[in-house]
Formats: sequence, C-alpha cells, structure tokens
Amino acid sequence: MNYSFETALNKSDRGGWVRLLTLTYLRWIAIIGQTFAVIIGFYFLKLDFSIFGCLYLILLSSILNLLCWFFFPKTKRLTEFQNMLLLLYDLLQLGLMLYFTGGLTNPFAVFILGPVIISATVLNLRFTIVLGTVAIVVVTILSFFFQPIINLKGQILEPPGLILIGNLIAISIAIIFIAVYSRRVAIETFSMSQALQAMQMALEREQRLSSLGGIVAAAAHEMGTPLATIKLVSTELRHGFDNKKELNQDLSLISSQVDRCKDILRNIGRKGKEDIFLRDVPLMVLLEEVCTPILNSKNKKLIFSLNNAFAKDVTDFKKLDQPVLTRKPELIYGLRNIIQNAIEFSKSKVWIEVVYDLNNLNITISDDGKGYPSNLLGKIGEPFLIDTNFKKNLEHNRPYYEGMGLGLFISKTLLENLGAIVSFNNEKNKKTGKGAIVTIIFERKKIEVNL
Repeated sequence: MNYSFETALNKSDRGGWVRLLTLTYLRWIAIIGQTFAVIIGFYFLKLDFSIFGCLYLILLSSILNLLCWFFFPKTKRLTEFQNMLLLLYDLLQLGLMLYFTGGLTNPFAVFILGPVIISATVLNLRFTIVLGTVAIVVVTILSFFFQPIINLKGQILEPPGLILIGNLIAISIAIIFIAVYSRRVAIETFSMSQALQAMQMALEREQRLSSLGGIVAAAAHEMGTPLATIKLVSTELRHGFDNKKELNQDLSLISSQVDRCKDILRNIGRKGKEDIFLRDVPLMVLLEEVCTPILNSKNKKLIFSLNNAFAKDVTDFKKLDQPVLTRKPELIYGLRNIIQNAIEFSKSKVWIEVVYDLNNLNITISDDGKGYPSNLLGKIGEPFLIDTNFKKNLEHNRPYYEGMGLGLFISKTLLENLGAIVSFNNEKNKKTGKGAIVTIIFERKKIEVNL
C-alpha cells in the first residue's frame, strides 16, 4: 500500500542535514587537542620533532575555522560534497601532522579514523569509500615515510618494523570495519526514525478524521432545528397557495430538499456518534467500521467468522455475544491497513477470522493471493524493507509484491503498542486456497473493556 508520507520520507541525503557550525566546533576541539599534544610533547617531554611544521598546520586549521565562522551564517548547511571536502581536509591535515611526529609510531594515529566514521554516519556510500581509501593510503605512506621523534637522550623512538606493519594492518582493518559498522547502525537508526515519524503522521491523520466525526455529529444536531423550521414554514405557505400552481411547486421542492438535508445529516450524525472518544463497541462492529471504507474498493469478497461461526454480513454478528473494545485510532488504523493490504494482493477473497477464549483474542487475516516471498518472510514488518536495486529485481520476479515495508511496519508497531503479538506467514496447506496470513493475538485483559 502506498502513502503520501512514504514519498515524503524517502531516504534523503543525510549529509545535507549537517551544519557547517557542527564541523567547525569539532575542528576547534581537534585544534585545541593538537596544540596541547604538540606543546606538552616538545616542551615538557623534551621530544625532538618538527614543531613549526605542526604549528603551521594547526594555524591553517584555525584560519579555516575563522573564515567559516565570519563568512557563513551559523545555520549554513553544507551539501554532501562540501562535507566530504572538509572531512578530506581534516584527514590530510591529520596525516601531515602525523608525518612530522613519527608517523604510525605516534599513538595518536588512531584519530585518522575520525573523518571516516563521520562520513560513514552522514554521507553517502560513494564519498565514504573515497575517504576510506584516502585514509588507508595515508596510513600506508605514514608506515614507511615520516620524520621520526627523538627523545632527550638522542634516541630515535621507532618500534621494530614488524610492529609498524602490524599497526598499518590494524588501522586499515579498523577503518574498514568501523566505517561499515557505523554506516550500518546509522542507516538502521535513520530508517527507524523515518518510519516512526510516518507512523506518527498516520496516527495523527486517523485521530483528526475521528475527531471530525464528532464535529459533524454536533453540526448535524445544531442544524436540525433550523431545518425543521424551514420545513414547517414551507408547509404552511404551500397550504396557503394551493391555487397557485408554480408557487406551490416551488414550495414543495423546498420541502423535499429540506427532507433530503435532514436525511443526509441524520446519516452523518449517526456515523459521527461513533466517535472514538464517545463509545466502546462490540468487536465485530469495530471490524465493520474498519472494513467500511475498503469493503467494495476492489470488488473482492470479505468472509467473516466469529469462533468458527460464519454470517452473510458482518452486521449479523451483532446478535452474538462478543468482546467489547475501545475504539482507538491505533487499533482501527492498524487493522484497516493490514486488511487493505490483503485485499490489494488477493485474487478474489479475504478471510477475517476471529477466535477468542477466556484469555486470548485472535484475529487472523488471510487472502487467496500468492503469499509473501519466502526470502523476505522473516523480515516483513521492518521499515524500508526493499532498497532500490533489490526492489527492481523483486518487482521483475514478483510484480504483485510492490511497496511492502513501511505500511506493514506502521500497522505492526501500532498493534504491538496495544499489546498485540503480530506474525506474518504463508499457508502451508494449499487445499485451503489461502496465501498470506497475518495473525494478531491480544490478551483480552489488555484490550477488552471491563474484563
């Protein structure tokens, strides 16, 4: 099922969200740390290295920060390419600092991971690969070419070659592993954030529609009196003008239109009185409301059953004893979305089976479609299930399975927030003619009114 907000929440470039001020602050922290490390190492630890080369590099970063501070607004947001250039500068500046201070023999060489991790978190894969490759090239060069550090006794602080090679391999592996790890976590966090935002939008929309029903009911009640007055006056006038045919016809038309308005308002008012904030309803009445907007949308047949008892129409179940539930937007929207999804992918039939006992309430929604793809069955209910490339292959092989992901995630999350256990399966017994099956299990004490 497609949503307008699903389009609005497509995975946008997160790199465009990063402010220049954020990178400027991070660079100031790096400048302060580099300054202290250089001063302490040269003046207090009496290490001999190219201090002026380091100070020039620190001064260059300070000038860059000051230019960004004075010439750009604090709200300036950079493009992904601009962010990549700044991170590339930080990477090369740190590489030169390490060149003047012992290369990979310097324990601060691990900070070369910083720009790569930031890139993996906020930039696209292409720029992250570029920065990761540059970082590996830099550490490779620094393992062979650098200005060694000399201590107070004139000794060159240089570990054995095997240690240098080990540092090179370790930092290179760390660059790849941490970049992949950071990117994976960032993508999942970002996807979940977008999906939860979409869920909130859907729930707010359902609440507004439900609240609108109460407003309509009130309006219908208020308009009943003036319409009755118009009806009364038009009837009185019609009796007084029996001999004037044209005027009598006009008055009859007014009277008939008033009756029509009263019928319309009566129907609207009846629906409005079912507002979620005003009533608790039997389960099958709730399912009737859930299915009403989509019942005949695709010319599909919906088959209802309650404790294995079938009926020609869902209204026939009102005579039976059944659980009473509170009409919550989360429950209505979650069930409606799953049922509409079943209708969308069914051939001709959708089954909605309700079974309850003293403890549990089970709602099973199934259809006679082809079922869920077996390779995705364990992932259904996750947000943004299908990426662009994989979706193209999936649509080619299974064109009936387009758009799965965000909609079912929203429904599953809403129902689980009400205490439900939601599972997605395919029917193993092909004799039933069923394909996809969604099972929703509630504890009656958590969902039912006055139990």
